[in-house]
This record gives sequence, structure tokens and C-alpha cells, in this order.
Amino acid sequence: MKKVVSSLLAAVVASASPAIAQQNELPTPGMVSLQQRAKIQDQWLKERLDTVVPALMRENGVEMWVLIAREYNEDPVLETMLPATWMSARRRMVLIFFDNGENVERLAVARYPVGDVFPSAWDPDTQPDQWARVEEIIRERNPKNIAVNISDHFPLADGLSVSQDRQFRAAIGPELSKRIVSHDALAVGWLETRIPAEMNTYQTIMRVAHSIVEEGLSEAVITPGVTTTSQVVWWYRERLAELDVEPWCQPSVSVQRNAMETFAIDSMVLENGQTIMPGDLLHVDFCMDYMGLKTDTQQMAYVLKPGETAAPKGLRKGLSDANGVQDALTSEFKTGVSGNNILFAARKKAIRRGLNPTIYTHPIGYHGHGAGPTIGSWEQQNGTPVRGDYKMRPDTAYSIELNAISKVPEWDNQEVRFMLEVDGYFDGEDFRYIDGRQTELHLIPRLP
Repeated sequence: MKKVVSSLLAAVVASASPAIAQQNELPTPGMVSLQQRAKIQDQWLKERLDTVVPALMRENGVEMWVLIAREYNEDPVLETMLPATWMSARRRMVLIFFDNGENVERLAVARYPVGDVFPSAWDPDTQPDQWARVEEIIRERNPKNIAVNISDHFPLADGLSVSQDRQFRAAIGPELSKRIVSHDALAVGWLETRIPAEMNTYQTIMRVAHSIVEEGLSEAVITPGVTTTSQVVWWYRERLAELDVEPWCQPSVSVQRNAMETFAIDSMVLENGQTIMPGDLLHVDFCMDYMGLKTDTQQMAYVLKPGETAAPKGLRKGLSDANGVQDALTSEFKTGVSGNNILFAARKKAIRRGLNPTIYTHPIGYHGHGAGPTIGSWEQQNGTPVRGDYKMRPDTAYSIELNAISKVPEWDNQEVRFMLEVDGYFDGEDFRYIDGRQTELHLIPRLP
């Protein structure tokens, strides 16, 4: 079975559909074993702790950052700072970063050292009171401020629970408690920043994701008149299980066809069980998690009718319109510009070009709907308070998620929604798709 899975992986990685315009043709290695993945993730973690955290603390003028979590109730940030073999925090875990002016010290006030990245600074045998040890460490270092993860607006920066906040403040006393500050920028910055080593692997991850999506949208999986959308959904789940890869969301597969009401996002049924027929326009939303990095992909396919060799021209133009919305959006990516302003400028540019856009793009990385600026939501095209005001930063990744509504002449000018999602990287100057984007409809069956 392992040989079969390895062969599948090799085939998935090697295959590249003509419908994906590759920006790089670098040789792509196969996916590695679970043990190798853990080793690489731990290397990434150490590099990130050595570089990303000090830069963020100094940028925001923070001398100490304290993260507190309990087993199975992990702060979303702390969870990403654990070694790859740690499935959760152990009992109560307190991680402390302190900038002493020369370097940023890392300490774990926990029963065990956290891998080789956070040495343990607490011996329960000599000091049974964990909170007392936390207070000692802070008082010894006397920081001017103490950042914690409390946020009214960013869920991923709101990891400190009420009980732990209350106990923490009681332990360090009123004098030191006055120095507590909340910095969304630390948590969000840590989660959204990608290092070069991660991006080197992200292309492999995206190429695998694209290949799985394309395989599902082919005659290898779909027999028109027989296969249902629900069966394709579960084929995707089974394929990921075969490859020892986790989904982070349930896939969805939907159909639009002639004389059908325009696809409505708010009424989408994930398992509608529709039978896929010739002449259908298919849409898949697929996500996976590999080595802690998420992918989020939406692509579209057309089921050929007998005698057809191409999708109707109106459908092809509709996909091109969606590509035009992508271009309008990514051309507005600039360091220091808020998600809301990017949204407004992109929509204005797309509408001037005669397009009918809806933009709901989000950061991606450790989380599928990741930390960083919100750039629209499908139900709100007039901006998002606070999260949309967050400004774009370099070295960040985004899932370019959007749609364009176009009238299709061959379907009696019926309005059809062309929905695409593809992941890309912004280096501070330029944006690029990590593994290209879909520019042509997949055809079922593929033509020779």
C-alpha cells in the first residue's frame, strides 16, 4: 500500500494541467514522510523564533511577551510555537519572551522544556507554585511593558482566557499588572509572516493541491449522468486520507447549468447530491494542511456534451472575467495599505473594466482564514471595520478568493457566477501566485 501511495504522490506532483499557467518550472520534490515533515517543521520553528519574534517585538516597542495556555485550550499563537511532535500544550504552559537589549530570551515556565526552543525555567520540586515562579521571572527582568494576547477584534490574537488572565494578574500584583498591554500586531505579525524556507516548500504543497483538485475534476472520478457532487466531495476526503494529509475544511462541489437560478453563496449546500450531467459547469472548493501550512483552492470545470470539443464561449469569457478581477485586486497590493483600501481600489478598477466583482480575499498560512488584513467578505463589499483597516505587510501569503458574475449568451443570457480561489505571496514589492492560477476551464473528459 505504501508503494501505491508513493506512486500516487509522484504522479500527483509530476502532473501539471495546461489549464494552470505555471510561473516556475522548478523541479518539485515529492512529499516526505511524517518523520521528515516534523524535522523540517522544527527547523522552521527555530528560525522563526530567532528572527520573526525579535523583529516584531522591537518594531512594536515591546520588552516582554507572555503567552499562557492550558492543555487542549491552547492560545492559537502558542499552538504554532510548539514542536511538531507536540500535539498540545502540557498542563499549564507559560512562554515568556524578554528583550534584554542584546537578544530575545525565551523561557518556558512549564513542567517540561518545550523541545529545544524554550528551556524550562521552573523546577516544581523546589518551587511548587508555578504562578510564583512567573512573578519571580518578571520581577527579576523588570520589563517596561508586558504584552499579552487579548484582542477585541482579531480572534487569532485573543488567546488568553479569562481565568488565566485573572490568575496572571493576581500573581504578578497590581504594580506589574499596570504594565500589561495588548498588542494585536505581535500575534497577527507572527502568524502572517512567512520565512523563505516555508515559501520554498509552499510551492510543492500548492502543486500537490492543484493536482488533486484537477484529478477530482476529471473522467478519472466523474462519470456524467452517474456521479453525484457528494461522491466527488468524499473522493477528495478519501484521497487526502490516502496521502496522510489533513483537510482543514470540508470540500464542496457545486453545479451551475442552463436554466438554473444563479448560484448563491449564502444558500450553498455542501452535500446537495446533484447528479453531474453533460453541459454542467462544476465548481470545487478544496483545502488541505501540509506541514502546518494551509491551502485554499477553488477551480471550475465544464462537462462536455456529446460532440463538443470546448466549453461554450460565454463560459470561457466568464472565467476570463474572474481572472480580470484577480488582476484588478493583486495590482493594488502595496505595503502599508489597508485591506479596506485595497478592496475599494480593486472593485473600482474592476467595475471600470465592465466586470461585476465580489471580493472576499483573506490571508493564509498557519490558518486557512489566516491572520492579517481582511480584504472584503462575500456579504460585505463596503469594507470591514478594524480587521479591514489592518495594513498589508511584506512576506505574507493570501488566498485570492473572489468571483465575477457574467451573462452567458449560450444559456439565454443567464447570469453565472465564476468563482476562483488561488494562493499567492506578497514580498513587499510584488505579488506572485505560488503555483500559477487557473486560466482555462478544465474539461470533462479531457481531450486527447
